[in-house]
Amino acid sequence: MPVNDSSAPNLEPRDARTAALDDRWRETHLGRLLGHAMRRFDARVLSLMANNDQVPLALSNLAARDQISAAHIHITRHLSLQGSRLTELAQAAGMSKQAMGNLVNQCEAWGLVKRESDSRDARARQVVFTPAGLAWLAAFQMAVAQAEEEFKASVGNEVATVVALGLEAYCM
Repeated sequence: MPVNDSSAPNLEPRDARTAALDDRWRETHLGRLLGHAMRRFDARVLSLMANNDQVPLALSNLAARDQISAAHIHITRHLSLQGSRLTELAQAAGMSKQAMGNLVNQCEAWGLVKRESDSRDARARQVVFTPAGLAWLAAFQMAVAQAEEEFKASVGNEVATVVALGLEAYCM
């Protein structure tokens, strides 16, 4: 049964065959461009962090050797300053609890985070930043600010503002 969507293009059968033969749209649709932009932004942030002398040396070396990936950034983005349960982190990052558990294990081995008892529930554990993790977070904040400034310089302030407002509206 066809879906009645007024925003969908009305393609006649012949037009649909022609459109199927021209598949350039697959490389340039908005979702793909957003994905490329996010990967580029995250890579730039990690590059800036690898060269930041305020990042603990061991973590800077990991970032410089591409051992810390965009997946590890999920912890940096989503871990509350008061700590978070693993399930909360996984949900916020859109990951499975098992995948987030693996990331937390790595970050714990690197000294970014630690697990401790949850004051709200003695049976639960909470993931919290270590002092090195808080230094990492501060460097992350500076790297994000610099990457945003570079984006603005690349596309212009007006375009950057429109992009930011459009993405904010789209995500709400």
